[in-house]
Amino acid sequence: MPEIDAHLSDEHRAVRDLAREFTAGEIAPHAERWNAEHHVPLDVLRKLGELGLLGITVPEELGGAGLDQTAVVLVVQEIARADVGTSTAVAVQNGLGSSPIRQHGTEAQKEKFLPDVATGRRFAAYALTEPDAGSDAGSLRTVATAGDGEFLLSGSKTWISNGGFAEVFIVFARTGGAGPRGISAFIVEKGGEGFTIGREIPKMGLHTSSTVELAFDGHRVAADRMLGAEGAGMGIALQTLDAGRITIASQACGIARAALDLASSYARERVAFGGSIARFQGVQFPMAEIAAKVDAARLLTLHAAALCDAGKPHGTAGAKAKLFASRTAVEAADMAVQTLGGYGYSAEFPAERLYRDAKITELYEGTSQIQRLVIARDLLGDAARG
Repeated sequence: MPEIDAHLSDEHRAVRDLAREFTAGEIAPHAERWNAEHHVPLDVLRKLGELGLLGITVPEELGGAGLDQTAVVLVVQEIARADVGTSTAVAVQNGLGSSPIRQHGTEAQKEKFLPDVATGRRFAAYALTEPDAGSDAGSLRTVATAGDGEFLLSGSKTWISNGGFAEVFIVFARTGGAGPRGISAFIVEKGGEGFTIGREIPKMGLHTSSTVELAFDGHRVAADRMLGAEGAGMGIALQTLDAGRITIASQACGIARAALDLASSYARERVAFGGSIARFQGVQFPMAEIAAKVDAARLLTLHAAALCDAGKPHGTAGAKAKLFASRTAVEAADMAVQTLGGYGYSAEFPAERLYRDAKITELYEGTSQIQRLVIARDLLGDAARG
């Protein structure tokens, strides 16, 4: 597929090419086996950290690359083309796990945590979702009770990406009354009494990604580990998700590109009825439709990233990118399975893995329904709220 990079800087192209080269040598050859074994490639993730690809937006003086959201988008897309689960770990490390500290942490918090997170010496996770609080995050029940210079954390979290191997957690808990204004954010380190990392949650896809439950039972958190002001947690969470959705859109673009590459390669090589099946419009037209949508998704994603980098409002643009790119990923994976026919349904070919992995992009970091809500409220204002 042609590159959509006419407006990219040389620096952006360089980081994209670095990610592409690393992925081709260190991830793509092993992705099938890793997924079959449900293996999380921590050694490869650490190598990505050594290359500066786990702290892309972290300032150089704190161990990061000092780049921007566009660079994150380009890197995650390249990795997702080879293995979506691995790209999830990279996305979390670059966004959900480090951005709250980078944007809202004290200087002491930044200096303590960001150098290790940016270089992959320690992995990070983001703990917002609970068993009864997903899309309605403002109803979360985990509580942080103030004590003498500390908080006692009690409650549970679920669907925590990177949770099985993370050592630093951004945890959201209720410090005040009901509703979003009663929520605060904390930096919580792994270990200590009253903090349990639970089971790996069985998933339809993302078999190279760790997803766990967390339990807190009076876990002690020092007061100086509060992130931002008390009661500011929901604002921190939403700001983090605004950028995170752009990253998920890039992940969806990577899936869609991989599916299109697979289908087009197969169509050229597969012989039926006396020639390549690529000559049939029944094969050509679905592929052409996906090709157009993939380019549109990539441009929407780069546009949202550019707004983010310019410090402009990007919540709605990110929602549009994620909504469209995730649907395109699902459609592209379906097209690839259909093009490959029986081989597409076989676990011995990557089409079925792309099919399973694509669906998550419509669910995490805000379902497609939530993205439509964000877009509609921006479009219609107060009238959309009833």
